[in-house]
Amino acid sequence: MASLSQRDSAVILVKAAPRVGETHGELVCCAGLDFNGNWIRLYPVAFRTLEDAQKFGRWDTIEYGWSLPKGDHRSESRRLEHRSLVITGSLSEKSRAQFLARHVVSSLNSELEQGRSLALIRPQNAEFVVERKDRATFEEEKARFRKWHDQEANSLFGFLDKSLVPYEPAPFLFKYKYQTVDGLREGTCQDWEIEATFLKWQRLYGEADTLRKMTDRFGIEYSKKGFVLAMGTHKAYPQWLINGVIRLDHGVENEIQGSLF
Repeated sequence: MASLSQRDSAVILVKAAPRVGETHGELVCCAGLDFNGNWIRLYPVAFRTLEDAQKFGRWDTIEYGWSLPKGDHRSESRRLEHRSLVITGSLSEKSRAQFLARHVVSSLNSELEQGRSLALIRPQNAEFVVERKDRATFEEEKARFRKWHDQEANSLFGFLDKSLVPYEPAPFLFKYKYQTVDGLREGTCQDWEIEATFLKWQRLYGEADTLRKMTDRFGIEYSKKGFVLAMGTHKAYPQWLINGVIRLDHGVENEIQGSLF
């Protein structure tokens, strides 16, 4: 095995929902901040096949080995060496708001102009939108997960845990329409937590009640109390995508700025 280029640490803020690629199978894109305030993107991460002790969540601190990815020239991107990954702790609840607020920006256009491909933005006048996926598109998505799972489960050299079931995607897209200083924006949430919330609540409450509860939570409650969007650009083109949705009370950024004077 080639030697690792570097070993670093970071606080995980983003874990996107799994997707199935043609080359590497089921993968997750993750991102976070190191303790110097630098964004990092970890991809590809075969998250569901990690050891249980390696399965990190938002706010966990990790150490990991990495090398530069091929074909991805975004400065924050790192190719993870899976066996090197270690969870070293978790950011305390009382320190999370200030940790986040220091990195909230006002303009995504400005971040892009400065060569950055990850950012935190506080949306204004945010509207949470639920859109049912086209049936054919949804069935095709489920089929890709089943096909990958079956191939790995039946492969002589497969690494899949036999107890791992095919991933179940949500039949809905969860979107935000919102404003920033750059103007009106709209994007689909790729946050795994939002998709997992739907799937969990659907089993408990049924589809109709779940959609109402999600609108109350991610639309009304989040907008009232305050939240930020963790944004990332696509590898192939400079389009901002919603990778994460994180609660952050209104005004925290101003409190931090005021404490500096």
